[in-house]
Amino acid sequence: MLATIEKVIFLQEVDIFKYTATEDLAYIAAITDEVELKADKTIFKEGDFPDAMYIVIGDKIRLSRDEHEVMKARHKDVFGTWALFDDEARVVTAVVIKDSRILRIYREDFIELLADNVRITQGILKTMVKRLHSLMARVGL
Repeated sequence: MLATIEKVIFLQEVDIFKYTATEDLAYIAAITDEVELKADKTIFKEGDFPDAMYIVIGDKIRLSRDEHEVMKARHKDVFGTWALFDDEARVVTAVVIKDSRILRIYREDFIELLADNVRITQGILKTMVKRLHSLMARVGL
């Protein structure tokens, strides 16, 4: 299991926290749960209530929609991000490909953290806006 400082070091290289100050990552690390998962374990299913975001520590997680693979989340990839901000049902199913580890951040803990720390909120919003700009550029908007 990762110690808090190891989680902070790991989170420094995770895309969604790119604009979050290192000292603020300690707060995020404190609300993460490290989970070990066996191959073929379903993390969540399409249509499930979104209650957490996940970050891959170990191997690959298969994300699929209607049985069609959308992507494979790999080491340091984040999935389920919108669960932290939106109540809409999950749009993909996440299944572990090989025995793996993930960090899980529950929405309630995250919202409470954001309410107490404006700098974290600003950093994450900056990342989300940059992602949106990138997506808009790809589709020609």
